[in-house]
Amino acid sequence: MPSDIRAEIEALRPYLLRYASLQLRNPEAAEDAVQETLVAALAAEKSFAGRSQLRTWLTGILKHKIIDAIRRAGLEDLDALFDRSGHWREPPQDWPEQALEQKEFLQALEKCLALLPARTGQVFLMREHLGFATAEICKELGITATHCWVLLYRARMALRECLQLNWFGAR
Repeated sequence: MPSDIRAEIEALRPYLLRYASLQLRNPEAAEDAVQETLVAALAAEKSFAGRSQLRTWLTGILKHKIIDAIRRAGLEDLDALFDRSGHWREPPQDWPEQALEQKEFLQALEKCLALLPARTGQVFLMREHLGFATAEICKELGITATHCWVLLYRARMALRECLQLNWFGAR
């Protein structure tokens, strides 16, 4: 792998760390997942043929490392989310493409997600980003469906209010 590609990978490290931190909500686990991603990318450097952007390729590797970290933390049944080839059975709902491209929006969203209580944020990310069904969330976290829906409602309302103040209202 040419040194300029290695430099590009290193330049993407902060993005990967933010992504992992939002998913895992544990700085040490996020750092471990990013390190495992970078090691895996360097080991599989020949498989990166440039058919996708480097960031997309690394994020794909990181998603698998995050799932491994979640599994190690006690969530065992994530394999049901993927088919044999490792692709999503039902992909997570896409965010509005334009908003994701805007760095300011991502910063506001990250800030708002970080302000959520840990369990509320975990339930929200499992549902809205990882695509878990309510029953799966309840089983994995040992909560009732009613409690899950309350946490999701609270997360959405808190994010709505926070984004209104820090993104939509700031424009």
